[in-house]
Amino acid sequence: MSDFLLHLKEGMVLLAIGMGVVFSFLFIMVLVMNAMSAFVIWLGKFFPEEEEIIEKKCSRKNISEDEAIAVAIAVAKAQG
Repeated sequence: MSDFLLHLKEGMVLLAIGMGVVFSFLFIMVLVMNAMSAFVIWLGKFFPEEEEIIEKKCSRKNISEDEAIAVAIAVAKAQG
């Protein structure tokens, strides 16, 4: 019986060590990924991406005033 308890104790120690190593690795990985994300955002201020501007010609000539207001609101909302 004491042999069983010894193996059980050793198994629990290995379980705790293994889970601790995995938890520590995942925690460090999340911290590093967040730091890299913040660094890339910070770097984006100095090297912004070029945005391609596509202009479309409108085929409709008669747009009601309500539709024009709705389009203006949607454009303002999209631009922030």
